[in-house]
Amino acid sequence: MVKIMPIIQSVERALQILDLFNDQATELKITEISKQMGLSKSTLHSLLKTLQLHGYIDQNPDNDKYCLGMKLVERGHFVVGTMDIRQKAKSWLSALSHETGQTTHLGILDGNEGVYIEKIEGKQAAIAYSRIGRRLPVHATAIGKVLLAWLGDEELNAILDGYAFTRFTPATLTDRDALLAALAQTRHNHYALDNEENEPGVRCIAVPVWNHESRVIAALSLSTLTSRVNDDQLAACRQKLMEAGLGLSKTLGYRER
Repeated sequence: MVKIMPIIQSVERALQILDLFNDQATELKITEISKQMGLSKSTLHSLLKTLQLHGYIDQNPDNDKYCLGMKLVERGHFVVGTMDIRQKAKSWLSALSHETGQTTHLGILDGNEGVYIEKIEGKQAAIAYSRIGRRLPVHATAIGKVLLAWLGDEELNAILDGYAFTRFTPATLTDRDALLAALAQTRHNHYALDNEENEPGVRCIAVPVWNHESRVIAALSLSTLTSRVNDDQLAACRQKLMEAGLGLSKTLGYRER
């Protein structure tokens, strides 16, 4: 039997006040708050002053309107800063590996290389080359393409100026123009494909992980063997991967446009 805990009315009202503010209502008069809350000004005055005392509400001295306080910014940065993306991604990676039987990874950009920071081994997989901490050539991997695709021109040029396009297989992209075309395709498709470009017989798909600022901070990938996964099966895996990438992004505060 689930025990229902009592709700503290004053706390609930304080939170409801904070929820009144948005992009269209950055400042509100006490009369506006009173009307929306259905509370008297005297009751609201105590709540607002308490919130103001702790920095969650501020008041514009020019028009006496209330607005959100800087304490919310401070708390928000604390939450964002303490989020462990690796831990949050693990459940998505595990579910994806369970559904598809394939190995899944989480990768981030470090300098001009990608690096695996999480891996879940799939039951049907026989890919042993990957490991947590392994560095990845960005031009020859799906994760690398995703991590590059949404960079600004200045950041991208800093990585690619003098970059060594090492050939790993006959399918490896070996020049800047070819990579830039692949990055454009990645942005268009919202996923990247490594078609035996890094390892013979291995195809990988990767999708972006977005944060609350709509910035790509990581990539989720799924690795398959060409001998075991055909094109139709790969497409089905890709759809599940894209759903997982969007789901993880939303847990990090991303709002889909």
